[in-house]
Amino acid sequence: MGYALDFGWLDDAVSLIASGAAMTLFLIAVSATAGIVLSILCAAARRSRYVILRQAVAGYVELIRNTPFLVQLFFIFFGLPSLGIRLDPVTAAILAMTLNMTAYTTEIVGAGLDAVPKGQREAALALGLRPRTVFVKIVLPQALKVIYPALTSQIVIMMLESSVVSQIAVRELTYEADLLQARTFRAFETYFVVTLVYLGMSIGLRRLLVAGGNRFLAGGVS
Repeated sequence: MGYALDFGWLDDAVSLIASGAAMTLFLIAVSATAGIVLSILCAAARRSRYVILRQAVAGYVELIRNTPFLVQLFFIFFGLPSLGIRLDPVTAAILAMTLNMTAYTTEIVGAGLDAVPKGQREAALALGLRPRTVFVKIVLPQALKVIYPALTSQIVIMMLESSVVSQIAVRELTYEADLLQARTFRAFETYFVVTLVYLGMSIGLRRLLVAGGNRFLAGGVS
């Protein structure tokens, strides 16, 4: 049985696809920024002298890494209203993506912190620098350089996983694709186009992050 491809609907759908792609990029921009900042704090907390703090961060990381992202999203969007906390879909999506990303990048950032020789920290402290200054000025920049490729990959992965938030009616790229295929009944063509858009976004985002790393990290990205 033959199947005739038809992309005649695409002209009228460009604006919807572009809008969905823009929402996807917005979600990953906000959640990645917040996630990386929180992961730096969590990684530092996990290496603090306070046992309760270390255990709390470890428990959070294990909880997120061992449960599906879809369940985390549904818990925030459908579960929290039972406690009187109601979030709109976009806010719930950003919160779920940030919490998920923070758990994974906490491990990545932690590995980078451990890779910095202890002698440098000890030498800086011996010179009279405050611990916070040593962390921000000496340890963290070196750690970020080591872990930057892994962080880049995690951000791209999170962007692809953001398609899950279409399940709570966030109008990102996959949500718009579902609407288009339901309207046109051209499922093959719709998801073929959306696949190409995701491919382009992934490649573009990775190259943008690598260029940013080469621009702002001392010595560039290896």
